[in-house]
Amino acid sequence: MVVNQSKGGSFRDLAALMQGTPGPSGGGSGPAALGSGGQRRSSLSVSSGRIIIASNHLPLRVKKASSGEWTFEWDEDALVAQAKDGLPRPQFQEVLYVGSLPVDIDLEEQEGIAIKLKEQYNCCPVYLENSVKEKFYKGFCKQQLWPLFHYILPGSPSSSQRFNVEYWQAYVKANKSFADKIVEESATDTEFVWIHDYHLLVLPSLLRKRFNRIRAGVFLHSPFPSSEIFRTFPKREELLRSLLNADLIGFHTFDYARHFLSCCSRMLGLEHETSRGSITLDYYGRTVGIKIMPTGVNPQ
Repeated sequence: MVVNQSKGGSFRDLAALMQGTPGPSGGGSGPAALGSGGQRRSSLSVSSGRIIIASNHLPLRVKKASSGEWTFEWDEDALVAQAKDGLPRPQFQEVLYVGSLPVDIDLEEQEGIAIKLKEQYNCCPVYLENSVKEKFYKGFCKQQLWPLFHYILPGSPSSSQRFNVEYWQAYVKANKSFADKIVEESATDTEFVWIHDYHLLVLPSLLRKRFNRIRAGVFLHSPFPSSEIFRTFPKREELLRSLLNADLIGFHTFDYARHFLSCCSRMLGLEHETSRGSITLDYYGRTVGIKIMPTGVNPQ
């Protein structure tokens, strides 16, 4: 499935909300009212003309030639690669991608490849230690978060889906590596950062601690479970609070958004507000926007 790239599609809605202008489904100025020190702002100006898209994997295809040299090519089928087509011009003239590579790169090659990928593809690779990568992706993301978000609970005390502290620590460590790379590549403390999917759910909190004025949006490509399911997860509050450190949270359907709002109400005591079709939450003096942003099939 690929992204709907129509002019009224979800990605334009995201940019509209960031600028504080109404979108087709009721953006309003609320979700853009981010300010430091508990003060609100009515709009967000785009100063750098750039947006950073963070996802688990970079939108690249990687091969190793018989000579031992790595070759890279753009993956047009990757959702995050197509996201740039929905961004308005000229507000966002540059898209910088931050993510990991699907292969292991030797330590002595990492710096050279990072320079090459940034120059040729505007991609900044995040290198994770093998032990961290295994526990982060195959452990926490695939054995715990994915089943949780798809209503699959552990069937026995020995199930691999039961919460694992080491997996959680690896997840946080991996997210910190992404945060460090974004901070390293940031030109200002008010960068626009667009975070994709459940692999990077604690990234908003890590970025907010470093850059209080950063403008961050999260789009969840998976379902969001009901509060009865989500409350079984030991780190439920940490994930909810981290998501709320973003300025905009996007979901595929209204049901997923409703489940998230229910979790915020029942676990954090936060109630949402609606105004002219927009849905917002007040979190420590910031207004967080909730948006229904379904992806679709590109007819071309």
